Amino acid sequence: MMKDDTMTRCRFRTIFAALLLALSLALSSGGVAAEPKAVLLSAEDRADIARAEEYLNAITTLKARFLQTSPNGVSVEGDAYLSRPGRLRLQYDPPSPLLVVADGTFLIVHDRELGSPSYIPLGSTPAGILVQPNLRLTGGAVTVTRVVRLPGVVRISAVETEDSASGEITLVFSDRPFELRQWQVRDAQHQVTTVSLFESRSGLPLDAKLFKFVDPNMTKSPLNLN
Repeated sequence: MMKDDTMTRCRFRTIFAALLLALSLALSSGGVAAEPKAVLLSAEDRADIARAEEYLNAITTLKARFLQTSPNGVSVEGDAYLSRPGRLRLQYDPPSPLLVVADGTFLIVHDRELGSPSYIPLGSTPAGILVQPNLRLTGGAVTVTRVVRLPGVVRISAVETEDSASGEITLVFSDRPFELRQWQVRDAQHQVTTVSLFESRSGLPLDAKLFKFVDPNMTKSPLNLN
């Protein structure tokens, strides 16, 4: 594997595992495939999981600011755009060189410092779970490992069903109103990345050009939003 490609994949692993349902961790390394241990969920747990699924599936479009804090303590902000099914854009604020776009077919990861973008089939990425038409946290690609209730907060942790060793994501919801506020992702090396959402707005009309990627190395098309 070329050095630049390796660097791109490492950055992608950190970024996307941190943001928006990194449950398949398709680009992770260092974990041995393992099925998650059976977890006994109470009726209250299942009710909260159902609330989370209903909330997430009700979102058709979303725009939000995000604050991502990496395991080394470095923080970066940006704009997240979601149009379900199939489309996502993560626009990192300068000086970050990163842009992530899901166009319905591919997840495109572009690091302007490295040059050439990486095109990854959407179905083999965490975005494939997030932007699918009927998102499920149980009974499929995802297995819930625990549900924790704290005053005013519901925390739901989950792993990839077919490879639980690759990492775990915890979705943090406010209870009243029930809204997603934060993600915490523990990767295969037990490093935790946290992403907090703010200024979230859903149901907005979003420009389709947000979810189109034109390689700046190939053209200067006005559709390029880099």
